[in-house]
Order: sequence, then structure tokens, then C-alpha cells
Amino acid sequence: MKKLFLLLILPIMSFAQTDNTFEIQGHRGCRGLRPENTIPAFLHALDLGVQTLELDVIISKDHKVVVSHEAYFNPAISTDPNGNVVTKETQGNLYQLDYEQIKKYDVGKRGNAGYPEQLKMEVSKPLLSEVLKTCEKYIKDKKLGNIKYNIEIKSEEKEYNVYQPGVSVFCELVYKEIIKYLPANRVILQSFDANVMRYLNFQMQSKKFKKITLSWLIEPFDSQNIEKNLDKLGFKPDVWSPFFAKLNKEIVEDLHQRGIKVIPWTVNLRKDMENVKAMGCDGLITDYPDRAKGL
Repeated sequence: MKKLFLLLILPIMSFAQTDNTFEIQGHRGCRGLRPENTIPAFLHALDLGVQTLELDVIISKDHKVVVSHEAYFNPAISTDPNGNVVTKETQGNLYQLDYEQIKKYDVGKRGNAGYPEQLKMEVSKPLLSEVLKTCEKYIKDKKLGNIKYNIEIKSEEKEYNVYQPGVSVFCELVYKEIIKYLPANRVILQSFDANVMRYLNFQMQSKKFKKITLSWLIEPFDSQNIEKNLDKLGFKPDVWSPFFAKLNKEIVEDLHQRGIKVIPWTVNLRKDMENVKAMGCDGLITDYPDRAKGL
């Protein structure tokens, strides 16, 4: 009887274990529901049950690591310290501003027209250190377990020393901040910039950096060309992160055979989430973690 009971429950246990491995990453926290890349967005994403907080970082003039998707103030969401709406003419360059200046701008009270469910609130761009300290305390207090952080280094070759420092300075600043607050096994570093990825990999291979998961962000126009992207990168990343609409089951299987996980961006409709999971992807990045519940 005991053997029969075990045989009956083993498939259920196996399914539950497989299901739990599908990773939901909250894009910029939860951009669809709270102002992007802000502490309220990250805390709300944690409340919604994400396994990983996805965020972006740039560098200020005084070499602070700032959580922001752009190295300027996005005119769609930003208000200057005098209460004026930021325009393309006044969006500035965060790499030419100290953080004390940056934090005086609001990026939440106007909301975001592209995300009507987003709650409007007064909030500024935080430092990476503030995000990590606040979220780590919240995770501990709520007993949420080993939440991970997927940190994108927002870097473009044409912007070196204009809107950002060079690759080595950028990566060193981010790495040093991460290691102050987190164990390396709870961090993912990602970038579209192959130079950033190669630098990080080299530092890890030479043991100057601790081993951190590396995720290669793939441009939409190139998402289906695996060999070309691997040749461009020069090494095999841990994670392949393409635009979800360019994926199919054959690509996912090919990457898995190479030992590479697949976590696409940015999947916001429930039917697309279900399709991505059915393809065999290892997770997804979404602006709406609430829509991924029970996936």
C-alpha cells in the first residue's frame, strides 16, 4: 500500500518541482503597476511573488551607481525640481550630474501613458545601494527566500565617455556595489553590449570577480541567429535573453542543447506567457508580475 501511495504522488511531486523552476522576473520592478526602476516597484514586485527583480543601472558624474533605464531623464515620465515637465531639450545627461542633482527629479507622479495601470506617486531614481539595502531587509522581514537580482548594465559603445564611463570603470563600479550587499549566486548581470559581457567574463575567468550568472541580451533583429551572436560574444553565456516574439521551440531546444538557459523579454500578455512556457523557456521577464500568477 505504501509503495502504491508513493507511485501515485511521485508524478505530482515531479510536476510541482518542474513548475517551480519557471522563473518570473519583474521588469524594472513591475513597470506596468508602479513607477519603473523605483523602490516602490521592487517592493510591490516582491509582494506579487517574483523570483527575480530585474533592473537597470547607469553611472552619475560622481560615480554613483544609479538605478535608471536611460542615462537621461525620460520626457515621458520625468518632472524637474521646479515642477516643470522634462522635454527632449531638457532631458539632460545623468553622467554629467551628481546624484544629489539627479534625486531632485521626480519620475513617478505623472504616471506613464503607456502603462495606464501604473500607480502615480512622487518618487525619484534610487541608488543601487538603496535598492539592495531596502529590498534585502524586506525579503528578510517577509521571509521570501533567496530572491535574485538581474541587473542590466546600460551600455552602448557609441556612448562611452559621453553618457557613461568606459567598460572597465562601469563594470568595476557595479561589481563593487553588488558584492557589498549580495552573495554572487543571487546576482545576474546582463547587457546588450558585447564589450561589457566579455569584460565581465574575463574578470570572472581570471578570478578577479566572483562567479556571477551572465545573461546576453539579444537585439530583436538578430534574435534567431544563434551562431552569429555566439561568435560576436566570443564565449557561451549562462542565459540567452531575446525578444519573446522572435522565439520558437526549435531555438529554445537548440540553446538548451548548448547548456544555455532561455529567459525572454518583455512578456506582458497572459497568452504570450503561456506560449513562452510551452516552448520550454526557463522563465520570462514581465512588466506585469500579477498576470504571471499560477503560470
